[in-house]
Amino acid sequence: MNSTANSYARSYAPPDTLLSAALAPLDWTRSVSLVVAFSLLTALAAQIVIPVGPVPITGQTFAVLLTGALLGSRLGAITMIVYLIEGASGLPFFYGGLSGVGHLLGPTGGYLVAFPAGAFITGAFAENGWDKRFATAVLAMAVGSIVILLAGLAWFSLLTHTSPLVAFQVSVLKFIPGDVIKILLAAAVLPTGWALLKRKASH
Repeated sequence: MNSTANSYARSYAPPDTLLSAALAPLDWTRSVSLVVAFSLLTALAAQIVIPVGPVPITGQTFAVLLTGALLGSRLGAITMIVYLIEGASGLPFFYGGLSGVGHLLGPTGGYLVAFPAGAFITGAFAENGWDKRFATAVLAMAVGSIVILLAGLAWFSLLTHTSPLVAFQVSVLKFIPGDVIKILLAAAVLPTGWALLKRKASH
């Protein structure tokens, strides 16, 4: 009976992400701790601000994509939902120490509400082994980033009554170089982490 149960659990267990493998077994307490820790990391990254107009450049995307890749699809998305709830409830977790529900309705609202989707998609790729090689990790994070940028573009265009082309120039184009750098940095962490974990396991 125990053998059957163990076999069933192995067959239907979600694939490992880097942190779930490093911290196994990833029980409820550890999962909650990771969600809180990475929501705080995202809040901290939001305070790295380069003002370039109505939509500033921040370090949030780096934190969102890395969270998805390290925690996986479900925990990654939950972490971003928790982050949005924290900021909307009044904690100074949005860029520049801002907070409140009204911020989600402002120029950056489209990006923010897409954070859970970006983390989920990146995490889903990671759960299927895309985080083990630099090239595939870059692709996984690029897809997550594109989802966030498209949501930001759509909301900014709707909010400001501008054409998609104008909205692209204002709310997407200037972010591309920074996003490329953030994706490359975040993607480099993952294969390195797997290599260190494999080396530790072999000792």
